[in-house]
Amino acid sequence: MRLGSERRGMGLKVLAILVTYILAIYGGSPFVTMILRRFGVVQEEGLERAGKIIGYLERFLGLTLVLHGQYTAIAFIFTGKSIARFESLRRAEYYLVGTFASLS
Repeated sequence: MRLGSERRGMGLKVLAILVTYILAIYGGSPFVTMILRRFGVVQEEGLERAGKIIGYLERFLGLTLVLHGQYTAIAFIFTGKSIARFESLRRAEYYLVGTFASLS
């Protein structure tokens, strides 16, 4: 009898984690869009939908690091994006607002 309740408990944990990932990854996009529009930030030029895809990956990686207790490793997300955007640091406000909103 005890084994069945343990499996059920494990199933609920897996379901909760799965739902959390779905909400964080896909629910974050409208939130980020709303924040950027509220501050009048226009979309950067570049590959179509690249920012949205980067945001999905960013939130997936951020949530994974949080769930594993690797809070300081989140700094690598900022570092990687900073290195990739070094040429366009004049758009730093867009980068910072989008990243902070995405990880919020």
